[in-house]
Amino acid sequence: MKTIAVEIQDNYLKSFISYINNNSDNITISKNISLDNDPYFHERQKELKDIRNNIKNGNSKLISFEDFETSTNKFEKELEFKYGN
Repeated sequence: MKTIAVEIQDNYLKSFISYINNNSDNITISKNISLDNDPYFHERQKELKDIRNNIKNGNSKLISFEDFETSTNKFEKELEFKYGN
């Protein structure tokens, strides 16, 4: 027996369940135990895919950690100067 993960479009779910019910002798549906440990897996997976797509299509920019650190340090110094802490 093989185990696979299946992603189903929302509008096809009803037809897919019907297919499963008609072939239930050959198919077993079980709960994914991994989701007990990480109930937000699918939401975070979608978010990461969106981030990746935004980087690929140019809507977001990926910067190095060094550039981020430099920018953050500069911003922190500006805040210290402005608010005197």
